[in-house]
Amino acid sequence: MSDRMQHAGRPVISATGLFTPEDSISNAELVASFNDYVRRENARNAAGIEAGEVEALTESSVEFIEKASGIKARHVMTKAPVLDPEIMAPRWDERGNDELSVLAEIGVKAARQALERAGRDAADVDAVLCAASNMERPYPAMAIEIQQALGIDGFGFDMNVACSSATFGIQTAADYIRAGNARSVLVVSPEITSGHLNWRDRDSHFIFGDVATAVLVEDAALAPAEHWEILGTKLKTVFSNNIRNNFGFLNRASPEGVGAADKLFVQEGRKVFKEVVPMVAQMILDEADRLDIDPQGLRRLWLHQANAGMNRLIAHRVLGHEANDDESPTVLDTYGNTSSAGSIIAFHLHSGDLAPGDTGLICSFGAGYSAGTVFVRKAG
Repeated sequence: MSDRMQHAGRPVISATGLFTPEDSISNAELVASFNDYVRRENARNAAGIEAGEVEALTESSVEFIEKASGIKARHVMTKAPVLDPEIMAPRWDERGNDELSVLAEIGVKAARQALERAGRDAADVDAVLCAASNMERPYPAMAIEIQQALGIDGFGFDMNVACSSATFGIQTAADYIRAGNARSVLVVSPEITSGHLNWRDRDSHFIFGDVATAVLVEDAALAPAEHWEILGTKLKTVFSNNIRNNFGFLNRASPEGVGAADKLFVQEGRKVFKEVVPMVAQMILDEADRLDIDPQGLRRLWLHQANAGMNRLIAHRVLGHEANDDESPTVLDTYGNTSSAGSIIAFHLHSGDLAPGDTGLICSFGAGYSAGTVFVRKAG
């Protein structure tokens, strides 16, 4: 064990990083593409529709999307093929094994920004955790590829807990530091969620966007003067099929193949809303009580960015009143649902104005069900 890893540490968040794709799709653009597809399909199936053998597809609308989710736009890695009614999926040239993969590339960009903001060199980092919903491949681990690209001499591994991957990664990193097994850990969450979204499904075609985030978790003894103390973390999982994705390498053995609609993202939205909101709100309140933190005294909530209505209800139950944009900032409107990266984007963009001593909560929730809380306090 190196000299840097001989004692138990006190974990803090030293810095965060964010990579945002250049391309953005507005709801108006998305609806125009989707409705073009609907009209084409209904025309192709006109005879079957008239005979009652085929159900006509229903067009989408900007009003429907914004009422259902609060989303107004989303960033994507490739815009043109997503909006092409004959494709409606991301497309880019396949890279060779000797080239940096797409997921690693955006993860590295977010990680480098986090390191720069902390004034840290890659040589100072002991481990990389790639914590995300949508991995590009089973192995070699994306984390090890990111580690190699950054020039980190240590270890890395992938972890997938769907939309809670980043908070689960933060607790894992914090535990390594508490145990003295590492003093600086990068938690990287590259999310190309556009690849597993069914862009032809009216109920979900608007949900997801692409992005990458990074969180540098370190021993307080190494951290820059301005950092975030990790006061406590809590993780929870409860099995549910209400959010599911059946994509995987075994799909290639099935007649439908990997492109079948049921091998993409599906959810029972109303059930998710009804079951997840009370579970997450109670989890936050219970953990705040354990940590002797007054939930109504939390300066800011950085909640998972999946649905504006869910966030509004959870924040109300935690704070005891309707939260304003300052207390519970939203990035969902411009980024869409970015899975595990959502709460980290909110934290990255809306934490710099807090004063030393202010407390806040990073919270994620999603498929599994899974939920994670990270209570933090601004130091400086």
